[in-house]
Amino acid sequence: MGFLHLPGLGKAHFHEYGSGQKPLLAFHGYGMTGKQFHVLEKSILPKYHIYGFDHFFHGGSKLDGWTEKQIREGMPKSMVRTYMQEWFRVYGEQRFSVMGYSIGANLALILVEEYAHLIDDVLLMAPDGLSSYKGFHFLLHNPLGKFMFRKVTKSKWLAPFVLKSVRKAGFIDDNLYQIAYNEIDTEQKRLDTYYTLNLIRLLKPDVEKVATLINQYKINCLLIFGKDDKLFPKSAAMPFIEMLEHVEVHELALGHWLVIKALDEYLVQ
Repeated sequence: MGFLHLPGLGKAHFHEYGSGQKPLLAFHGYGMTGKQFHVLEKSILPKYHIYGFDHFFHGGSKLDGWTEKQIREGMPKSMVRTYMQEWFRVYGEQRFSVMGYSIGANLALILVEEYAHLIDDVLLMAPDGLSSYKGFHFLLHNPLGKFMFRKVTKSKWLAPFVLKSVRKAGFIDDNLYQIAYNEIDTEQKRLDTYYTLNLIRLLKPDVEKVATLINQYKINCLLIFGKDDKLFPKSAAMPFIEMLEHVEVHELALGHWLVIKALDEYLVQ
């Protein structure tokens, strides 16, 4: 493990694992850490040397001197370049691959925008960024949604009530409800959720540009979806998939919670 000191951001903590030689920068899902992909021990770890980054407000990554106002305004998309600039400074400019699960896919896809000429493989699981999830967009960009999100964050009872309501309305399933509930049961967790989603609110890739670059540089692309995923299903990503000349797509009988042993066994087979 180690840190990258990202100018204007702070310290990005990363975990190193995997027995392969090919460097792979990996970005986890909400509520996890850069160690999340360790479970893919038979399929991914033997092929790559993984640098699994903790998102800010997760694990050991720390913002440096950001005010709440700055966090609410969001991290400029251009700052994602600093990850690679600092990584190249430490390890030397070289070819690499990227991997992302859920919200982590946004960073992986933005790196494709910036460094496609150096990227070998793109591996995405239940990826955010290929389509817009209306619930997140409402909370992070709509004035009413932003007001409500802030009020819910500050309240002990309102957050569980809203979560139960969206489950009852069918917007999330029991699995997602349990995952989300575990992240709002304390004030600090609610604040971390609020800060995380606001910090990354501007980190949306240009999917048409990404598709063009993947085709141009013949980057290997692996996309994995859960059939019962209500957040980022395969159907929402079809416009992007149809733009690619060569892509490997898998849909498992799972929900959004994909990075588990069952996925490792599936990829091996």
